Amino acid sequence: MNFDGFAVRLKEAIGATTPYAFAKKCGISESLVRKYLSGDSLPSIERAWVMARAAGVSLDWLADGSAPSASTSPAAEDDAYAYIPLYDARCSAGSGAWNERSRVLVNLSFTRYSLRKKGLKPSDLACLRVDGDSMLGLLDDGDTVMIDLSRNALEGEGVYVVMLDDHLYAKRLQRQFDGSVLIISHNKEYKEMMVPRDRLAELHIIGRVVWAGGWMV
Repeated sequence: MNFDGFAVRLKEAIGATTPYAFAKKCGISESLVRKYLSGDSLPSIERAWVMARAAGVSLDWLADGSAPSASTSPAAEDDAYAYIPLYDARCSAGSGAWNERSRVLVNLSFTRYSLRKKGLKPSDLACLRVDGDSMLGLLDDGDTVMIDLSRNALEGEGVYVVMLDDHLYAKRLQRQFDGSVLIISHNKEYKEMMVPRDRLAELHIIGRVVWAGGWMV
């Protein structure tokens, strides 16, 4: 893949979506998306794959304009399975978006029917592994969770993946009457944390956890 004409195809793939909205959907910085659109920078294969998924186009076409290869994972709406990326992103890698330096370890398959039944779009989903024991009893260390990246604002009590002090955590969030947000660990050995209403901008919600899985033995 030589990425010739990548900027032109990316503009076509994004369409009327703003660079800011598309960057949030991909989990990368807006400035980086703008560099790709202007042709000032070219993405890695992994990042091109993320953008192709977010835009609903094939990686082959976005990267070099070719038709999808026979080995490309099926992505048509009438196919039985959707393939959701599992990122090696237990914690952030410095400044920038949460998955800017993360790599895709593998694609996990889910039936399109099951996702559609829950109102989920494959392009909005990503999987991460839980790190630590703060959610022990609900989510164990090493469990995999699927998050809906489009639900990156507190919409009601639930388990979300949040970024605190440049690290990713799965936590239960609960809005209080005074507008503050309570960050709750399932493991009672961890104290609850309160984010005051005037500091909510510092609470970076990556997405809502919509599925969790792990070994039972």
